[in-house]
Amino acid sequence: MKYAILESGGKQYKAVEGSMIEVDLLPVEPGKSLNLEEVLLLVDGDNITVGAPVVKGASVKATVVEHFKGEKTYNFHYKPKKRIRQKTGHRQSYTRLAVEKIVEK
Repeated sequence: MKYAILESGGKQYKAVEGSMIEVDLLPVEPGKSLNLEEVLLLVDGDNITVGAPVVKGASVKATVVEHFKGEKTYNFHYKPKKRIRQKTGHRQSYTRLAVEKIVEK
């Protein structure tokens, strides 16, 4: 099985050919393709290539499927005996990518 560990937005994701990954929002329109060149680890069967810090010449070709918002999370601050109650919510924006091909050197 061929897969790569890549970095996008300060987070690491496992990309397998033919699968979908959800990364933080990217400024790319749906339907466009892009190359993710921050490949940290590349595995092809028994061959393992570890980058220092990235694998030179390796990239992941992906297509943007859609932009969407994640589940809403709530944050609640409460201080007893002070009548302080503060509730805030947040929804993170994500981009769904279809991994097409993992390119080696």
